[in-house]
Amino acid sequence: MQQESNNSSGVTNAESKAAGDSGVPLAHFDRLAGAVESLVKQERWSRRFANLLKLAIAGYILFFIYLAVENMGAAKQLSEANSKNEHLAVIRLEGPILPQGDFSAETMIPLLQDAFSNPAAKAVIIKANSPGGSPVQSALINDEITRLKAIYQKPVIAVVEDLCASGCYYITVAADKIIANKGSLIGSIGVRMDAFGFTGLMEKLGIENRSMHAGEHKTFINPFAPKDEEGAEFFRTQVLEKTHQQFIQAVRDGRGNRIQEDKDIYSGLVWLGEDAIQKGLIDETGDLGSVARDLQETPNLRYYEVEKNLFEQLMGDISTETAARLSAYFTGLR
Repeated sequence: MQQESNNSSGVTNAESKAAGDSGVPLAHFDRLAGAVESLVKQERWSRRFANLLKLAIAGYILFFIYLAVENMGAAKQLSEANSKNEHLAVIRLEGPILPQGDFSAETMIPLLQDAFSNPAAKAVIIKANSPGGSPVQSALINDEITRLKAIYQKPVIAVVEDLCASGCYYITVAADKIIANKGSLIGSIGVRMDAFGFTGLMEKLGIENRSMHAGEHKTFINPFAPKDEEGAEFFRTQVLEKTHQQFIQAVRDGRGNRIQEDKDIYSGLVWLGEDAIQKGLIDETGDLGSVARDLQETPNLRYYEVEKNLFEQLMGDISTETAARLSAYFTGLR
C-alpha cells in the first residue's frame, strides 16, 4: 500500500533528488534559463540595432552637410561668375523694417552699395513686400538710394508685390519708378505709436502703481499710470507730426509732380494698385518679370543678399526642407 502511494505521486526518488533541496524540478530551471538567455539575446540585438541607427543618422547628417557644402561652393562660384556678366541687381525688401532686423539700414545699405558700384549691374530693382516699420531706418535707406543714384546714374525700379505701406513706401519713393500689381496695397503715408492703459482694470483688481520717476512727463506713455494729456499732446505734435512732415517731404522729393495731393493722400490711407496710379503713388502695373524684360532683352537677374556662414545656411536649408515637407503633408490631408 505504501509503495502504491509513492507511485501515485508521480515523482520518483531520482527526480526528487534532481530537483534539489528547493523541491523545484530541473525542467523549470531549464525553462527559466532559456527565457533569460532569450532576453539577453534580445537586449544584445536591441543595442546593436540602436547603434546601427545612430550610425545611419550620423552618416545621413554628414552626407547632408557634404552636399550642402558642395552646393554652397557651386552657388558661390556661379554667383561670382554671374556678377561679372551684365545683369539686373535685385535687392529684397520683404518684411518689417526694424533696427537690427533683416531689412534695417545696417543690412540694406551695404547691399545697395554693392549693387550700384558693380559695373555689370545695369539697373537696381528693389523687390518690395513690406508693411513698413521704423521711420528712421526707412529714412536712412531712402537717403542712401538717393545718394547712390546721383553717383552712379543707374536706373532704380521698385517692384511691389502684395504690400508697400508706410516705411516701405518711404523707401521706394527714392526709386525712379514704382511698379505694382493691380491688387497691391500702396500708401499709408502716416506715423503712429501705439499705447494703452490698465488703470481702470488695476482699480477693479485692487492693484496699486508704485513706480517712481523724476520729470513731470517721464511716464506719459506708462500704461500703469493715469493718462498724461499734456505729455501725449507734446509727443504727438513735436515727434509724430514732425516725423510725418519728414515723410511727406520725402514723398514730394521722390515723386515730384506725379503725386496728386489732396486731403486723403497723406492721411495714412492705402489704395489698390490701379487707384494708386491715379493718385500718382505708383507709375504703372507690372511685376518683376515684365520690368526685367523692359530693362534687358534677355533678363539676367542677380540677387544681392547678406552672406551667411555655414551654420546659418545649413539651418536655413534644414528649416526650408522641413517646412516644405510639412506643407506637402498637410496639403495631402485636405
